[in-house]
Amino acid sequence: MASSRLAVITGGAQGIGRGIVEYLLARGWRVAALDRDGEALAELDAAHPSSPLLPLVADNRHEAEVDAAITRLHDWQGAANQPPGIDLLVNNAGIADPETGPLEQLSLADWRRWQDSHLTGAFLCTRAAIPGLRTRRGSIVNMASTRALQSEPHCEAYAAAKGGLLAMTHALAISLGPEVRVNAICPGWIETGPWQKSSQRSTPEHRPIDREQHPAGRVGEPDDVAAAVAFLAGDEAGFITGQEFVIDGGMTRKMIYAD
Repeated sequence: MASSRLAVITGGAQGIGRGIVEYLLARGWRVAALDRDGEALAELDAAHPSSPLLPLVADNRHEAEVDAAITRLHDWQGAANQPPGIDLLVNNAGIADPETGPLEQLSLADWRRWQDSHLTGAFLCTRAAIPGLRTRRGSIVNMASTRALQSEPHCEAYAAAKGGLLAMTHALAISLGPEVRVNAICPGWIETGPWQKSSQRSTPEHRPIDREQHPAGRVGEPDDVAAAVAFLAGDEAGFITGQEFVIDGGMTRKMIYAD
């Protein structure tokens, strides 16, 4: 019998989000992938024709689109005679480019664009999903970044948005517990190119220096993050909430001195 466990992954059509979608599908989950890129969603759907996958075209920054997507999700569940509720929400959507340029040249509109794509979108999706999450005593994973903990120049808007997600994580854990657990993942360098699947690990296009700066000996892959998401959503993590998990191959722990 197919599992009735249901996950909602925002930004699920590409990159880390797609990696999480495919990881959970392979393990029997029903998955709703929410993304504003309809073309990428259609490609994802075509790649999984017999899987319990619901593509939802919606921009997580827009309240009406998020609410409509959750309504479609409920209808999909009902049509499949699935019990109501949501087991997992992954707030992964957001502008991927961390560099915003010199702060004195950053417009207010662009600042708000970064905050809305990561932080406001997570708020809107979480608010819409809370009733379903409470029904199944589900969990939330917010996708932050190691850039919430350390920085390169000219990434203020991105860092602030990801840092806000970390603060939102512990606040939600207190407000929604014990019915809903909330944790955050801070990915480091995760390769989301065409070789992202495990079967393609033999052909990464990385220089030796790229691998050597990671104590784990390699650059990360979407499956590395997806495995952590699946763990945090499982019963084994039932005593874990309000926490931050760095998935970066040890890179943020490595001291680097200039020659």
